Amino acid sequence: MKAIARLPLFLLLTGLGSVSMLLPAGFAYAIEEFHDARSFFYGAILGLILTTLVALALGNRQHNESALRQLVALAAGVVFMPLVFAVPFHEAVRTTGFSNAYFEMVSSFTTTGATLFDAARLSGPEHLWRAQVGWMGGLVMWIAASAILAPLALGGFEVTASGEPGQSFGQGALNTGPTSPAQRLMRSTEVLFPIYTGLTIALAVMLLVAGDPPLVALSHAMSVMSTSGISPLPDPGAAPSGLAGEMILFCFLVFALSRLTFSTDTRQERGLVYDPEFRLGLIIVVAVPLALFMRHWVAAFDVGEEQNWVAGLRALWGGLFTAASFLTTTGFVSGDWDTAQDWSGLPTPGIILVGLALIGGGVATTAGGVKLLRVYALYLNGKREIERLVHPSSVGRAGPMGRRIRREGAFIAWVFFMFFALALAALTLILGLYGVDFERAIVLTIATLSNTGPLIGAASAAPIDLTAMGWDARLILCGAMVLGRLELLAIIVMISPDVWRE
Repeated sequence: MKAIARLPLFLLLTGLGSVSMLLPAGFAYAIEEFHDARSFFYGAILGLILTTLVALALGNRQHNESALRQLVALAAGVVFMPLVFAVPFHEAVRTTGFSNAYFEMVSSFTTTGATLFDAARLSGPEHLWRAQVGWMGGLVMWIAASAILAPLALGGFEVTASGEPGQSFGQGALNTGPTSPAQRLMRSTEVLFPIYTGLTIALAVMLLVAGDPPLVALSHAMSVMSTSGISPLPDPGAAPSGLAGEMILFCFLVFALSRLTFSTDTRQERGLVYDPEFRLGLIIVVAVPLALFMRHWVAAFDVGEEQNWVAGLRALWGGLFTAASFLTTTGFVSGDWDTAQDWSGLPTPGIILVGLALIGGGVATTAGGVKLLRVYALYLNGKREIERLVHPSSVGRAGPMGRRIRREGAFIAWVFFMFFALALAALTLILGLYGVDFERAIVLTIATLSNTGPLIGAASAAPIDLTAMGWDARLILCGAMVLGRLELLAIIVMISPDVWRE
């Protein structure tokens, strides 16, 4: 185990990714999809051989001794690991180019979930591989949040940490004593992997009991835990489990609202009830569907359906589930989402889903977006400024942590918002150069930067055909997905001179 811990992080990811190919290979062999079985099995063997050879060559060197170097290795993994994943997928599909396979794997590994393929075009093992790659990408971010990003005050931890991003082991770091980066990485893996795997298995079993086929249950369980929104069905809202399945999925979406729902390794709080991210997330999840429900209920008077309470309650549930799904950047749409339109005759504006995905979920979770903690920091700062307008000599009532979030934390959160806005504007302009109209460019940019791929089909009035875009335009979207997963602050830290002096 110590010898494995000394290997480079990128090499560890490559080896684990190669081993994981055996699962779809075994599934394909069991259902007699022998071409898929050979593709994934040969991919696993090839990857393991290359990993072993490189590991033997680098075995006498020390690696993972710097958190900044681990951050660079994480970024390299997000960019280059999809190349490894795309090899068996490309061979299995046979009717697509390697650039399309790479786009699909980047989308899966960054937990974005955008796809170029119709559900009927892919076989069961290929669907399983997409969901499995997304699940592994979520697991990598779970572990990296506590082992790499928290000690460097990145990924949202800069709002509460006492030092500057990339330069401090502040209050966002692990409370585990002076351990090396390699030890911290192994310790986080030992703690979080069983939790992540156990929750996924529990969710899959519940969906099986609710009536979903095994492939659908496992894929949806992986997709919800990783917030990738990947499904083997053309419409996830039409799953055989129906309303019961949606209620089960809704209960597991809360793990993307706050890290305190599954771990206390990065922040010491009084409890989940007092966690600002969790409370703000619940407020948004409840307030948005209620506002939509009231809008549709008022409109229902014009069509004489205001007393159809069954349709009203189903419309409310559709809004509640869809709002929680897009806030956590999962992107599953409820089967009752269209019920509200049938009830009142009014369409539901897609800009609401765009706003929810833009906010995103909790810090150090698998969710994307700008994160609830940053929104909360800006809220505290704005609230305090309004108080000072009324009472200029008043003193804030928050403690040291509250003052940190309200002042330095809010400033860093505002800087992040500005970076995010600049990236959004730049990517929108670049897509415009490729002939994409403004509305579609905005939807594509926000969907990729927030890692919410299903937003592409749910938010735009007209469907967006990704296959009609050139390979170079799709490569830009891949860059946006990577940027959204790693965040721009981490990219800036990685290009700082301190990294290259080591």
